[in-house]
Amino acid sequence: MHVLLVEDDLLIAQGVLAGLQLQGFTVDHMAHAAAAEQALQLGHFDAMILDLGLPDEDGLQLLTRIRGQGKDLPVLILSARDSVVQRVAGLHAGADDYLLKPFDLRELAARLHSLLRRSSGRSTHLIEHHGLTFDPSTREVTLHEQPVILSRREQALLSALLQNPGQILSAEQLQDSLYGLGDGVESNAINVHIYNLRRKLGSDVVKTVRGLGYRIGVPHEPA
Repeated sequence: MHVLLVEDDLLIAQGVLAGLQLQGFTVDHMAHAAAAEQALQLGHFDAMILDLGLPDEDGLQLLTRIRGQGKDLPVLILSARDSVVQRVAGLHAGADDYLLKPFDLRELAARLHSLLRRSSGRSTHLIEHHGLTFDPSTREVTLHEQPVILSRREQALLSALLQNPGQILSAEQLQDSLYGLGDGVESNAINVHIYNLRRKLGSDVVKTVRGLGYRIGVPHEPA
């Protein structure tokens, strides 16, 4: 999952970055509303964590504006504003969830998984697809009940495809999901990871849609 973290407190941001990356998230951090809005225009994100007390603009103003622009990515407000009125205002502005500071990183990760599950229309945390099962929280993969070992990037690629069944994802969208906006990426990196997924899960598990991108296909059938 590619997450945009909008938080001006550097210590909190560093803790969230480290904690979420250890759990397999790809995270880009912005400390200002203007930078966050630019990042949303440049990259593809699955969710946003939004602090409200930003240096250049109140987070609620940013949230109201991006919702007005039609951006429908799940947004979790992370704030010390703890009154019922403030929480209700955040939800009315377009937030999908509201978590108070201080918080536990495990709860933050669980809420992000829950947001993505709901936005994908799933009723359970497990993603099942033609005998292929992926657990986003543990990143465990099984194919016809047999465990499959994937690298962190391969897990991120598989997750991006499975979370968007039937949709075509461009190479740029997949690159964002795996590396974020700041990492230098070799031109053939996505192709290498796709090759490895096909080798481990079947040649048709990632379908190439010429000129457009990639979508999830059908993995190996059991012997």
